[in-house]
Amino acid sequence: MNFIRLLEEITNAPRVDVLWSLMTEAMAGYGFDRLIFGYTRYRTEHSLGDPLDWVLLTNQSPEYMRHFIDEGLYFNAPMVRWALENEGACSWSWLQDRIEAGELSAAELAALEFNRSMDVVAGYTISFSSISARTKGAIALTARKGLSQADVDRIWAEHGREIVLINNVSYLKLMTLPYSHARPLTKRQREVLEWVGDGKTTQDIAQIMGLTAATVEKHLRLARDNLDVDTTAQAVLKAAFFNQMFVIDN
Repeated sequence: MNFIRLLEEITNAPRVDVLWSLMTEAMAGYGFDRLIFGYTRYRTEHSLGDPLDWVLLTNQSPEYMRHFIDEGLYFNAPMVRWALENEGACSWSWLQDRIEAGELSAAELAALEFNRSMDVVAGYTISFSSISARTKGAIALTARKGLSQADVDRIWAEHGREIVLINNVSYLKLMTLPYSHARPLTKRQREVLEWVGDGKTTQDIAQIMGLTAATVEKHLRLARDNLDVDTTAQAVLKAAFFNQMFVIDN
C-alpha cells in the first residue's frame, strides 16, 4: 500500500480492530509478522498494574501469550525492562550485548530461552513517549521465522523511519478509540456513567432518563462490576481512560 494512503487509512480508522488490521498488515510487509502492543495507565514504580486494565493487542499465538502474559513471564523480559526505561526504537541486538556483558539475571535469561523456544529471536521494540508518569505504551515487532537479527537490522537501516512513523501514528490514533474488555459496558451503563461525569445525582439521572432511582443504582452497580472497580468515581475515570464515555455509535 502507498505510504501516504496507509497513514490516511490509519488516521481514519473508526475502530480498534480496523486499526490493528492495518498495523499488522503493514508490519508484515516489512518482515514483522508477530506483534504485541501494550499500553497501561496504571504504571507505578514497581508495577504495570493489573493486566486486565491494559490495552493489549497481539497476533502472537495463544500458547505464547499464555506463558508471556498470563504466567507473568513479561515481568522478566529484558526488552520490557528496556521499554520502561527508555523511549524510541531498539534493536534486539541489545540483548546479545547485555548477555556478553553479563548484565542479565537468571530470570531474564530464562525469559530469553522461552522466546527462543517459540522462535521469537529477532526483532525490534518501540517504546512510545509517555504523557504522564502513570502511562506507558510499547510494541514488540517480532520478525518472521527465518530472519536473523542481522537481516532485521538491514531492514531497519532502510525502512526504520517509516516503521517508527507508522507505529507512532497508530499509537496516537489508538489512544482516541474506544477499547472494550471482555465485559463491555451496555448502552444504559455507559449513559448513567456519562450523567455522573456531568455531575448529576442519582435522582437527577432517574428524572432525565425516566427511570427509578433504584434502576439507576442497578446500572451503576453493574457498570462498576464490568469495569472491576469499587466506586462509581473509579468507574467514570476508567471508562474515560478507555474512551468509552460519550461514544458515537457507528
